[in-house]
Amino acid sequence: MLRRLLLLLLLLPAPALAHVNLAEAPIGRLDLPWWRARWEWSLQEKQADPHARIIWLGDSITQNWQRQGGHGYDDFLPVWQHYYAPYQALDFGFKGDTTASLIWRLDHGQVAGLHPRLAIILIGANNFGHPHWDAAMTVPGIQSVVRLTAKNLPGTHIVLLGVLPSIRSAWVDAQTRATNAALARIYTGNANVTFVNLSALFLRDGKADPGLFIDRRLTPPDPPLHPTSEGMTLIAQALAPLVREYAGP
Repeated sequence: MLRRLLLLLLLLPAPALAHVNLAEAPIGRLDLPWWRARWEWSLQEKQADPHARIIWLGDSITQNWQRQGGHGYDDFLPVWQHYYAPYQALDFGFKGDTTASLIWRLDHGQVAGLHPRLAIILIGANNFGHPHWDAAMTVPGIQSVVRLTAKNLPGTHIVLLGVLPSIRSAWVDAQTRATNAALARIYTGNANVTFVNLSALFLRDGKADPGLFIDRRLTPPDPPLHPTSEGMTLIAQALAPLVREYAGP
C-alpha cells in the first residue's frame, strides 16, 4: 500500500508534492493479510464491547498489552488485566503502524460508535524507522491523530503519550526528543488533551536502559524499542492517576 502511494506521488506535479506530508496522510495496510485480519478483528471487538471506558490507540507497543510469552519479561497480559480490564478497555495497537496508518484506521471507523471516557494514544516510534520521517513530519502526523480522535470521540479525554526512548541510533534519539518537546509545547494547557512524556521511566544515567526492553532477548535480537512487562508496568503505574480521574474508580 505504501509503495503504491509513493508511486502515485511521483506522478504529482512538484508544487503539489512539496505540500504532501506522508506522516499525516491516511495510509492503510490492507495488503498485509495479518494486518487485514487484525483490522477486521478490531471492528468485531468494538461491536462486542461498545461500553468500553478506555481505548488504547497505537502500534506494536500497544498491541503487546495482549501478549503473554511465558518468560516473565514478555508477559504483558497480567498487567493489562490488572490496570485496564476493569474498565472494559479495548486495545487497538497494530504492529508496525506509523501515524499514517493510525490516521487511516480512524478515518475508516476504528472508534466509530464508541463512547469511552478516556483514549490513550501512543504513536510515532515507527515514523523514525523504515519511513525515516523526522520530527518535523511526525509532529503534524501526531496532531492529526489527536484531532481525528477528538472528532470521532467528542467528550472523551485524550491522554497523549510522548514517543518512548529506544536504542536505535543517535538520529532516532534526536527526533524522539524533538517530537516530545514540540508536543509538550503544543498541548500545554489543553483542557481536552493531556500530554505525558514517560521517557524518564526508561532512562538510566541519561540513556535508555536496555534492561527495560525485550528486543535483545528475541530470536533474532532487534534494537531495543519495546518495553518489557516491567516497563509496561511502569507505564501503567504512571498513568493510574489519570485513569482514575477520567475513567472513574
